[in-house]
Amino acid sequence: MATSNFDSVLLSSLLFGCLSMIASAAANFNQHFDITWGDGRANILNNGELLTLSLDKASGSGFESKNEYLFGNIGMQLKLVPGNSAGTVTAYYKLDDWATRGGVVKTDWTQAPFTASYRNFKADACVWSNGASSCSSNSPSSTTSTWFSQELDSTSQQRLKWVHNNYMIYNYCTDSKRFPQGIPSECNSS
Repeated sequence: MATSNFDSVLLSSLLFGCLSMIASAAANFNQHFDITWGDGRANILNNGELLTLSLDKASGSGFESKNEYLFGNIGMQLKLVPGNSAGTVTAYYKLDDWATRGGVVKTDWTQAPFTASYRNFKADACVWSNGASSCSSNSPSSTTSTWFSQELDSTSQQRLKWVHNNYMIYNYCTDSKRFPQGIPSECNSS
């Protein structure tokens, strides 16, 4: 699972903040993100082109976007922690019980700090601000964005199901321990 190359990942559920326009271009981390915690364990480097998050036994780190995205196509390249899968997950998700499969995957703290690097953030998305979306049904930008009406064909659906069956180790929609009051509403969507 770990690699020395940058891997593209979709991070739509992890990006928060607020602005009222469609974002579409590679972002400068200084302009578009805030480091929210970590006591020096998170850094924006290379004139805003790279963001790193580190986790050690004392603490982790985190960041959030200055934009709150309602929906869209959001991508970023992520350089995973080499070697230790538990370190990758814990650096990315802050060592929650669910991130280590209920403690099945043990964290080897001798390998710390675990550092993940992010670059090339791009958002072609509807931004939520002041109770309204930057995209509306009559907005020209919503009709020109390919993601707005994009669907998976049957081959792509089969590939996604294969990845899900062979690589997914956690699904919060089935985690009744984490959500004793009931699973989140989006889990009931088709």
